[in-house]
Amino acid sequence: MKPAELGQKYDQIASWWQSYHQDSGYGVKYLCKALQFLLNPDRNSKQPNSQVQKSATQNSNNSLAALDVGCGAGGRFIKVLEEQGCSVTGIDVSQTMIELATFEHSLANDQGVLHRFIHADICDWQPDQSFDVIYAWDSIFHLPLQAQVPVLNKLCQCLKPGGVILYTFGNDIGEHMDTWEVSDEHSDVFYYSSVGINQNIETLMDNGLTVMHMELDQYPEKHVILIAQKH
Repeated sequence: MKPAELGQKYDQIASWWQSYHQDSGYGVKYLCKALQFLLNPDRNSKQPNSQVQKSATQNSNNSLAALDVGCGAGGRFIKVLEEQGCSVTGIDVSQTMIELATFEHSLANDQGVLHRFIHADICDWQPDQSFDVIYAWDSIFHLPLQAQVPVLNKLCQCLKPGGVILYTFGNDIGEHMDTWEVSDEHSDVFYYSSVGINQNIETLMDNGLTVMHMELDQYPEKHVILIAQKH
């Protein structure tokens, strides 16, 4: 499935997607865990999320930059980063998602941070800056199989030293299609691909990153969460 076709599929469900995730906390604790490695000198710290956010706020004078790959309509992840004075660059292959995200986060928050949202295919998009935080939550597993390693290389290369990356992928090497029942009235077929756990770890290590946390959070489902930090 070409990224443009994927974008059109998400265009059709963008409003539902925004409403469905409006009050969701899905994945937020993993973003907070990733931020622990970025913000705390002691990487073994087990601070609760509230303490992590307080620590981030104290560091907001040195404004952090984040990249949200497959940002969708924005929402929960960006709101956490906003509280920390972090500016976010969001990219998504769905034009409608980008329009919703732009509207949702159009005004400066209390810390005076502005975000930017770009309609683009991550396979072709070239970053114009480096980032402290990069996250791709349930997004890059839609990429063509042959694009998985090149895109991960790209993300690693635009990560600042000491920066962290958080992303999800499938532990099922190869490609497959799956039907997603969005609602009683709408279902659609989506494409997924993965190079598996070992290839992901190898690619990260080749780019000078260390895996800090990996978890199959929905076992026996093959959904993998990975956090890595650049040397």
